[in-house]
Amino acid sequence: MEKKIGYTQGTFDMFHIGHLNLIRNAKKHCDYLIVGVNADDLVESYKNKRPIVPLEERAEIVRAIRYVDEVIVTTTLDKKQVWEKVHFNEIYIGDDWKGNARWEKTGKEMEELGAKLVFLPYTKDTSSTMLREKLKEF
Repeated sequence: MEKKIGYTQGTFDMFHIGHLNLIRNAKKHCDYLIVGVNADDLVESYKNKRPIVPLEERAEIVRAIRYVDEVIVTTTLDKKQVWEKVHFNEIYIGDDWKGNARWEKTGKEMEELGAKLVFLPYTKDTSSTMLREKLKEF
């Protein structure tokens, strides 16, 4: 029987319970989980700010999580490009993205490649952005 390869991607800055929940839930759906950690320049290109925690440290934190089988550094948000490199069977994202036009397009692209987009429960009330805001209060 062929192993099901899963993939998820994120910045994973200031690692928190929402990140852990996504990774843990993703691993429940696959035999081998690859996690893409976004490069600093990529993050800056869409968030207009660099992560607080450097890439090497973010990747090492994610690599240390028992649910993660492999970590790759990603320099693109184009999931088709990532699929061409690692050939995952399923890609996992939070269900807060359901209905988003970009992700609907990605879902169709994945289907054409024989992969599946899977929405997992989003952890509400926690995000790296929220943590940044809280830290400003101190």
